[in-house]
Amino acid sequence: MNLLLLLLQNTPKDKKGELDVNPQSIVEKLDSWLDGFIKAVPNILIGIAVFIAMLYLGRYLGKLVKRLLRKQGRQNFGDLLGAFTRYLVVILGIAVSLTIIAPNLSPADLIASLGVSSVAIGFAFQDILQNWLAGILILLRQPFELGDQIVVNNYEGTVEKIKTRATIITTYDGKRVVIPNNTVYNNSVIVNTAHEFIRSQYDVGVGYDENYMEAMKILKSTIEKVEGVTSEKPVETLVWDQADSWLTIRVRWWTKSDRASVVQVWSRVLHDTQKAMDDAGIDLPFPTVVEIQNAHDLKEARQDLERKFSTDKKVMSKKASEKVKEEENNASDNESDN
Repeated sequence: MNLLLLLLQNTPKDKKGELDVNPQSIVEKLDSWLDGFIKAVPNILIGIAVFIAMLYLGRYLGKLVKRLLRKQGRQNFGDLLGAFTRYLVVILGIAVSLTIIAPNLSPADLIASLGVSSVAIGFAFQDILQNWLAGILILLRQPFELGDQIVVNNYEGTVEKIKTRATIITTYDGKRVVIPNNTVYNNSVIVNTAHEFIRSQYDVGVGYDENYMEAMKILKSTIEKVEGVTSEKPVETLVWDQADSWLTIRVRWWTKSDRASVVQVWSRVLHDTQKAMDDAGIDLPFPTVVEIQNAHDLKEARQDLERKFSTDKKVMSKKASEKVKEEENNASDNESDN
């Protein structure tokens, strides 16, 4: 400090009308800054200490929230809420530290600046914030859980994770699909495994000349014996439609709601019912298709049909005469040999 005073005393004064460099103002400014910094050192150290303490507090509270929700079986929600709690405490620590370091900076000024900043951040990260809020609402309301099999926007699979930005599902053929939480929250979601059992159905066509009541009994008894069909809910056989070539019987059965059980039981039901109907001799007709050519002219169509019939008749007659002649020749050859 003595050195600075000595420099100030020996510094010549500015002369009016001359452009010269006067270090006096620079030295005074540096001296005021240095004095201010020395006075602010305690506040700076306390602010840094408070910030470090808030960091540890945020980490502790985040882990505590995760641990409490994990005990309640809400691990995914615990991860999200724990991270949110941690960041909230850290932001609060930054605000407190700034007010300690700079006493002139009031909390109202910080809130006002954060308000303006939050609007700008909201516009810049609108999609991210929407997905984040949608993720929180999904985890709070729990329309589905980890391990559930769902259908969203034509994507079907098993819920693997619910993150802050997206819901991740694994399709039945092993592909991973990342769906934004905002899409999941704002669209219809089919939860196939929401209940223990799920119903499947299949239509069987029985010929009109068959005893359809007997066919319904065979179908019902056969499906009831299929492995994987639950006995807690009834198997139903219903007369459903009168088609052109058969009477449609709709069969319904219940299985476990997971995809593997539904598919495996479906295959066994079709195999066993087909075999049971074949063993009983009940006709399961195929669709009958009649193709008419030249349908625009009925007379021409009839002529073509008669012409074809006549040609087929001549060919059959020729083959029959050739066969008779061949038999006569064989007979004559046998007589000559005798």
